[in-house]
Amino acid sequence: MHSTVHPAPSPDARHQPYNRLVLTVAFDTGPLHGRATGIARATAGMRHALESFPDLQLVPYVSSFRAALEPDEVRLRLPARPALELWGRVGRPRVDRRLRGAALVHGTNYVVPPSRIPRLVSVYDCWALENPRLVHADVRAAMRVLRRSIADGAFVHASSHATAERLRDLVPGCDVTVIHLGDLTTSAASSTDGAEIPPPLVGGVPFVLAVGTRERRKNLPTLVRAFADLASRHPEVHLVLAGGPGDDDANIDQVVSRLESNIEHRVHLLGRVSEPTAKWLLEHSSLLAYPSLDEGFGFPLLEAMTHRTPIVASNVGSIPEVVGSAAVLVDPRDTDAWAEAISDVLTDSSLAARLVTAGDVRRQDFTWEKTGRMLHDLYRRVVASAP
Repeated sequence: MHSTVHPAPSPDARHQPYNRLVLTVAFDTGPLHGRATGIARATAGMRHALESFPDLQLVPYVSSFRAALEPDEVRLRLPARPALELWGRVGRPRVDRRLRGAALVHGTNYVVPPSRIPRLVSVYDCWALENPRLVHADVRAAMRVLRRSIADGAFVHASSHATAERLRDLVPGCDVTVIHLGDLTTSAASSTDGAEIPPPLVGGVPFVLAVGTRERRKNLPTLVRAFADLASRHPEVHLVLAGGPGDDDANIDQVVSRLESNIEHRVHLLGRVSEPTAKWLLEHSSLLAYPSLDEGFGFPLLEAMTHRTPIVASNVGSIPEVVGSAAVLVDPRDTDAWAEAISDVLTDSSLAARLVTAGDVRRQDFTWEKTGRMLHDLYRRVVASAP
């Protein structure tokens, strides 16, 4: 068996010496090798926050065989796809030898590999668990691994109370700890130099912004239909959808193509945008619309607060928990309610100002320092509770 903690190396050792016990944690950096998703941002934020603790040593690992590794990363020996099938069905092979010396394994993206070492897995929402037929086969396999890991004693970090409550219903008996994620102030402070702006938006044209991958869970067709309903009342307003491709591309394109021509030309499908472009859009938009059917956290919500942009959002999942009173909350499936809420914010400057002021206060509750401190404490608790 591996010891749960080990003394800090002597000053003559290669590694930095510490004056206290050092906890070595195998930390999944796989999400950092893919496209820039919310989970990638969460992983990067958690890693950066945890690296500030002198009594923690992170050993980054990945399971992808295609990822180009950083010098300090460990690659697990089994490719990701067959690993998911085996881990979900038989709980083998274990990864103890590849992560030798680790006292804890933290899977940051729903999956933590089998191991005799204490394990923690981060879960952001329960959409795939509840809608297995609407997700890719690889995601379904990952959910099987998640269920098996919990059954085998893995602890769970949930990014919201809403996710934790639903996970307890879906996987009874799981040990879930809620730790919110941090804001993206650093990202928000970046420059807008190099931003690529659609010509119709240049010059102060008002627009409603939606940010997120074009997947079913983001519910963008409802937003497009709501925009069509309010377009005649606000003939100067445009709609901007910024986000990479997903499993709802065809549906979104079809809904947009059915709009009247004088409305369709005011809808802009930008695809995935650069950070400078995203910053420019948030700074100049009249409001952020966030119509998701489910969310485990919602980084764009905090980004909108940082940029002092009013928010209209769904009243489901973690969204009310994150925004508090800093958004107008709407049933995600009620197109008429979305049209009215967006119109209200566009026309009522006092309402928009109240939302912005509430956002200034609300986002102070979400810091990476707080996230790191709580994760640090959770790591210690998980290790201490292991046999």
